[in-house]
Amino acid sequence: MRDPYEILGVAKTASADEIKKVYRKLAKKLHPDLNPGNARIEQQFKELSAAYHLLSDPERRRRFDAGEIDATGAERAQERSYYRSYADADRGGKYSGFSFDDLAAAEGGDDLFANLFGHRRQGPKVRMRGADVTYTAEIDFLEAVLGARKRLTLTDGKAIDLTVPAGTTEGQTLRLKGQGLPGFGNAPAGDAFVEIKVRPHPQFRREGDDITVEVPVTLQEAVLGGSIDVPTVDGRVSMTVPKGSNTGTRLRLKGKGVMNRRTHQRGDQYVVLKVVLPSQKDEKLAEMVERWAKDNPYKVR
Repeated sequence: MRDPYEILGVAKTASADEIKKVYRKLAKKLHPDLNPGNARIEQQFKELSAAYHLLSDPERRRRFDAGEIDATGAERAQERSYYRSYADADRGGKYSGFSFDDLAAAEGGDDLFANLFGHRRQGPKVRMRGADVTYTAEIDFLEAVLGARKRLTLTDGKAIDLTVPAGTTEGQTLRLKGQGLPGFGNAPAGDAFVEIKVRPHPQFRREGDDITVEVPVTLQEAVLGGSIDVPTVDGRVSMTVPKGSNTGTRLRLKGKGVMNRRTHQRGDQYVVLKVVLPSQKDEKLAEMVERWAKDNPYKVR
């Protein structure tokens, strides 16, 4: 395998946060789900995951930088000058400490024993945590505001239930512990990170922890006031329109907004009124307004 720093495109002095940030960016780009049937991209993704596993663990990274392990995480055989070490000993001690283990290390490790005895000796077991994987899940506006349980199908065909907390925001990443790729040598599996995309709602618009909705009212409701039903994320509620309301008047419904994940308090909903005239011409209304306008001139521009 190539140098993990080269695969990730980072310097050897890169911090753990820098490595993690680069990995996540590349993983989203090279994920097999986004490149179905592309064997080259799939191989790049595998190399990327292996490189990140090596460099994301401080101890494995230290050992790689020190030359103790290679890019795959396997132990490197230490070079020794066996003949010189033992030939310089006393006559009675020449080669007395020489063993097959030493010879195996000098001649290339297990390959010698494979040739001599027809089999390969079991080396030290390698443990490596599984790779993290990333997914994207699209949810409805109300599911993000109120919370929901979603069924998510992973790349290996496994289906899991994803809990969407109330107040989830666009672009938020949810972590599923142990739902990533399996580890090696009984090491734990990686995690799955699910980035949330929120579909817009035809009526509601979110502004932080508050929700805004535009509600049409009749001319008489705006002038004389009255009680109207308005939509909220929890269902329709009744509210009072004050006399003399206008297009753009904002009315507040306390606690009908989005749950704040830190304070666990809900924001508010703001109802913006829009005065709508009758769709058909009304001569009586026109005559009445004309008479009224003569005695009540006013400017709006």
